[in-house]
Amino acid sequence: MKWTLSQLQKYRNKDFPIDETIRVDEIIETDPSIREVSPMHITGRGDIDSTKVTFHLKIEGHLILPCSRTLVDVKLPINVETTETFLLQGSVYETEEDVNQVKGDVIDVMPIIREILLLEVPMQVFCEDVNIEGAAPQSGKDWEVVHEEEQSKKIDPRLAGLAKFFNENNSSSES
Repeated sequence: MKWTLSQLQKYRNKDFPIDETIRVDEIIETDPSIREVSPMHITGRGDIDSTKVTFHLKIEGHLILPCSRTLVDVKLPINVETTETFLLQGSVYETEEDVNQVKGDVIDVMPIIREILLLEVPMQVFCEDVNIEGAAPQSGKDWEVVHEEEQSKKIDPRLAGLAKFFNENNSSSES
């Protein structure tokens, strides 16, 4: 995903579609917790004008990471949209947005894609599929894994009487 400035200038004020499948296996060396990287499908477009080149990209694929509980392989889907801007003539103008400077006469998007993929790696990944060999059990004798959503819907038995109090209060005020 490298283009020279002369290649890109041919598409000035024209449609510059991007649809490529690339390998980014070198991020495994950067982050050893990543076990495998699928080929990433990059789609989008480029907007080229006289002062800057803006790429609107969508990155799709998956990473294989270890489960934080059991070290079983977990497939993490990647589906990221990003907009990257490259300034062609140094700092022609100051902006608040993140921009990249063009080094030489080549625009290389690969370092940015690698950085985006590394930022997508979560701190912890859990294997939710209990059918996989080696996955953590979800329950046992006198215990079970409790999810936050389930816990927030439960009413604490110590406060169940309080819920009845408000129901009685509402019915007496309506009479």
